[in-house]
Amino acid sequence: MPANQMRWLFFGFSGRISRAAYFLAGLLMMIVVVFITYRLMLAEEAGTSGAAWEVALSAVLIASLWAQAALGAKRIHDLGKSGVFAALLFIPALNFIAFVALCLMPGEPGPNQYGQVTNAPA
Repeated sequence: MPANQMRWLFFGFSGRISRAAYFLAGLLMMIVVVFITYRLMLAEEAGTSGAAWEVALSAVLIASLWAQAALGAKRIHDLGKSGVFAALLFIPALNFIAFVALCLMPGEPGPNQYGQVTNAPA
C-alpha cells in the first residue's frame, strides 16, 4: 500500500472505508500501543530508564486518537451518515459497542454522498 494511501487511511477524514479495513486498521493501532506499553513495562522491571518508551507511548497515543477519529468518520461515511457520529467512539461506556457495531454493519452499496467507492479518498 503506498504511503499516501496509508496516510489517508489513518489520518484523513474524507471518503469511506469497509468493515474489514476499519477492523484491521483498528487492530493494527491496538497492537502498536500494546507493544510500546509492553516495552515500557519491561524497561521499568529491568530498572532502566524507560523515558524513550514513555515518549514513544505518548506520541503513539496522540496519533491513535486522531487515527481512531479518522477511521470512525470514514466508516460512518460508508453507512451514509455524518462523520460527527465518530464522537461515540470516545465515550467510555459506548466505545467498545460502537467499534463492534461499525465492524458488523454493512455499508451502503454503491456510491453515496461521501464517495464513489470504499477504501479510497473521496
